[in-house]
Amino acid sequence: MSKISPCLWFEREAEEAANFYVSLLPDSRIEHVQRNVGDSPSGKSGTVLVVDFTLAGQRFMALNGGMRMEYSHAVSFKIDCADQREVDRLWDALGAGGRIEQCGWLRDRYGVPWQIVPSVLPQLLGDPDPAKAQRVMAAVLGMVKLDIAAL
Repeated sequence: MSKISPCLWFEREAEEAANFYVSLLPDSRIEHVQRNVGDSPSGKSGTVLVVDFTLAGQRFMALNGGMRMEYSHAVSFKIDCADQREVDRLWDALGAGGRIEQCGWLRDRYGVPWQIVPSVLPQLLGDPDPAKAQRVMAAVLGMVKLDIAAL
């Protein structure tokens, strides 16, 4: 088990969000749901307080904090995708009801920022031919959803 787990703060949507996320990636599951034992700012007694879950093998915690907090691109979650089909599937699922942004970034319906990236991108950006690497970077900067064939 990892010693460090990201904690995602939600107003009241922790369980809904965790269930949504684990439905998208293999090696993902809900580990534990902790409920409030009394009334608190995060909710009434018996409502969900914390959801511990695993997403693609990485442990996470989702917390119902009782008030809306804004996420920032200063911390986001990058998903390495094996092929364009996986890019498309995750882009469509995570982007639905969210906000689509440039260069493979989006915010999901909960405001959490994600980067949906083909796993081949670092290799393309690190090409020994600087002109080729520059063309790849220029292509990425002009894209919204990343397109492997166009890179």
